[in-house]
Amino acid sequence: MTAPLALDAARSALVLVDLMDRIVALPLEPRKGTEVLSAAEELITAFRSAGATVVLIRVERPGVAEQPPGSGLVAGLARDGDIEIVKRTIGGFQGTGLDGQLRERGVHTLVFGGIATNLGVESTARAAGDLGYDLVFVEDAMAAFTAAEHEASVRLDFPRLGTVVTAADVRFAA
Repeated sequence: MTAPLALDAARSALVLVDLMDRIVALPLEPRKGTEVLSAAEELITAFRSAGATVVLIRVERPGVAEQPPGSGLVAGLARDGDIEIVKRTIGGFQGTGLDGQLRERGVHTLVFGGIATNLGVESTARAAGDLGYDLVFVEDAMAAFTAAEHEASVRLDFPRLGTVVTAADVRFAA
C-alpha cells in the first residue's frame, strides 16, 4: 500500500466492474460483496463530487436469449453522466468502445474496484495498461471467489501494473 493519492479529477475515472445483484450476492473473499458495494458507493460519491468520471461495467452472457436474474447493475449505482458498459468477455475494453469514451473525456488515470479481483477487474486493468492508462487499484473495493485469488492479484500482479491503495487513500488534488 502507498501514501494517499492526489488525483486530477479532470483526468481520472473510477472503473467499477460487475457490481450486479447476482455477483454481489456470491460467496466472496476476503470480504462480502455487500462490503465491496459499500466501498464502491463511497468512491462513487467522492468521484462525482470532484467532477470525475464514473464507469460502471457489467457482464452479459453472449448467445443467450435472456440474461439470468440479477444481471443489471445494483439499483441506484448509475446516474446520468456515468459511462455504462456492457461487456461480453472477461475484460471491459474488448468490443465495448470504452477506450474511446475515456479518451473523449481526457481521462488518463483509472481507479479500479469490483468483483472479481482476479477476473473482471484484472482483465480490464491489463487491457487498460496496454492502452497506456495509469492504473490505481483500491484493494478494499474488491473481492474474489477465494482470499488467495484476491491476494495474488493485489500483492503480486497489481503492484507491477500500477498503484495499490485503500479507499481512504483516494483523494483529489486541490
